[in-house]
Amino acid sequence: MTGFDTGREPGQPVLMNCIGPDGDSQGETAPLRTLMRSGGAIPGMAEAPAFLMSSPEPSSIPVLVAAPHGGRLYPASLVERMRNPAFAALRLEDRYVDRLAHAVAANTGAALLVAQAPRAMIDLNRAADDVDWDMIVRGGGDGAPPAGGALSGRRARSGLGLIPRRLPGIGELWKRRHDRAELDARITHVHEPYHNELSAMLAGLHARWGAALLLDLHSMPPLALRGAPAPEFVVGDRFGATCSGTVTGAAFAWFAENRRPAAHNRPYAGGYVLERHARPKAGFHALQLEVDRSSYLDSRLAEPGSGFAAMVELLSGLVRRLAGEVAALGGSSPGQGWAEAAE
Repeated sequence: MTGFDTGREPGQPVLMNCIGPDGDSQGETAPLRTLMRSGGAIPGMAEAPAFLMSSPEPSSIPVLVAAPHGGRLYPASLVERMRNPAFAALRLEDRYVDRLAHAVAANTGAALLVAQAPRAMIDLNRAADDVDWDMIVRGGGDGAPPAGGALSGRRARSGLGLIPRRLPGIGELWKRRHDRAELDARITHVHEPYHNELSAMLAGLHARWGAALLLDLHSMPPLALRGAPAPEFVVGDRFGATCSGTVTGAAFAWFAENRRPAAHNRPYAGGYVLERHARPKAGFHALQLEVDRSSYLDSRLAEPGSGFAAMVELLSGLVRRLAGEVAALGGSSPGQGWAEAAE
């Protein structure tokens, strides 16, 4: 895995295959970069935004594609604290799902929001209080958890809270505990602005279309199920709580038409992002989509593989199909531009 250059100066940022919004490596020509905006800030990495976003004006379709676990910008101070940075980072990331999101948005005209801050720093699919307080330094009151106990939620207890603590097969991720000030800075500069931007972008789509869909894009390791074919995709809607059934049904129809196996809510039903931003009765719909990494990465699950382009086309078709359903739910008519955008 690239990005851990032993020749760098102490404190120099570590860039893990960072890409521009056109899918090229950072530093190369990026003709679509002018369409992008940025927000938040990565603590410990001067002038590095925590996330990138774009939204055609006026919007082409009522869909926002987001990738909260796609970030690959690691401050040197974070890398130096990790026990096995290359392996742990690769396991934590939704590897290159940000590149998928960029390509799908470019193909379809969907709005886009992708994290640059890595999941190892802060997990944007966790609530701000879902903290394992045993990994935060206690001193002078700085590390004291809020009233209610040492742990805040099932995900923190499993080791995958707001700051991931451990992974199966790896164990503890960190050489030492984190300071409370570090936690607060990550929440202030990454977590809060990301979710505020997500809310604002969905509100803008809803205002134009009468309804909006968040497609929260993730990737998963290959699944092994007893007595059944392993799904290539898992569609999560919190067991029907975050999305209209017609939209969820359209997703499964698309995968069935393309003969790609998909599962519903198991083992991934959706996390904090859906819990916070979905209000289907008010026209704010949200789906979490998990994609099998072996479908678009190489055999090491580390770099884009031969199936990457085909996955972009498949997901682009999915977004177009879902956009039609959401536009219909919002009462949009061809006169509002949907028919032209759908072609």
